Amino acid sequence: MTTFTLKKTFSWDGIITEKVTDVCRMFGLTIDRLKDQTKTHSCSLDIKPGDVVYITGPSGSGKSVLLHELENAIEQQDRVNISQIELPVDKAVIDCINDGLLASLQLLSTAGLSDCFCIIKKAANLSDGEKFRFRMAMAMAQNRKYIIADEFSSELDRITACAISYNIRKFAKRTGTIFMLASSHRDLLADLAPDIIVLIESSGPTYVTYRDMRRQPC
Repeated sequence: MTTFTLKKTFSWDGIITEKVTDVCRMFGLTIDRLKDQTKTHSCSLDIKPGDVVYITGPSGSGKSVLLHELENAIEQQDRVNISQIELPVDKAVIDCINDGLLASLQLLSTAGLSDCFCIIKKAANLSDGEKFRFRMAMAMAQNRKYIIADEFSSELDRITACAISYNIRKFAKRTGTIFMLASSHRDLLADLAPDIIVLIESSGPTYVTYRDMRRQPC
């Protein structure tokens, strides 16, 4: 088990203009109070192999920042962020997986790519949703300890998102891979069955909940 202790403070860093001042006056907000606004997200996570960590909260609450802090706490050789996976312009999807045909097809299917025309298409020509699934498959093929994905499933229809969430849950349990995911969507929780949920509110504390209540700190 690895423990990650995170703390990130946000300060207001906007620009004071005439219109900004007028808006503050309309809402009864003084400039001094505006400049003094800070919020701190802090939490401690005990993560085991095979865990799915799900960071969620409303838009603008700081999910991406907290996920980035987690990523920076992991050795580079142990992690892969799907956003950093390039899309080859000269290879078909099936040829991007360095494994046998059946193993490659199984991995692509786990990531939600099972359509024949999609599999033989050039990776760079995929749709936005297909690109997300392709990057997820490529991440799983790298056999890293941690797979990191921001805006998880945001570009997918909800049925596909739930199906992929279910597959990721099984993949994590089978391989011991740790998934660190961030999204505002909560319709995935039943299929993803995250071991750790990090709930970030726009204001107030950050809540950490473990699926196994025996792991919950007293």
